[in-house]
Amino acid sequence: MNEQAQRRLELIIEQMKAIEGVTERMKQHDQMAWAGAMNSIRNRAEEIILSEMIYGEDAV
Repeated sequence: MNEQAQRRLELIIEQMKAIEGVTERMKQHDQMAWAGAMNSIRNRAEEIILSEMIYGEDAV
């Protein structure tokens, strides 16, 4: 289950990055904004994983 959760987490993070426009170019030009955006994305993605896989709720 851990591998499945990790793969799902990575997929959600990539999808959120694409939707929110968080790119490597952003990382090069404004590292603080990029770091903040990535932290936000990771935290939200982890909450989705917890809701879906751990608590069994339909979060998405």
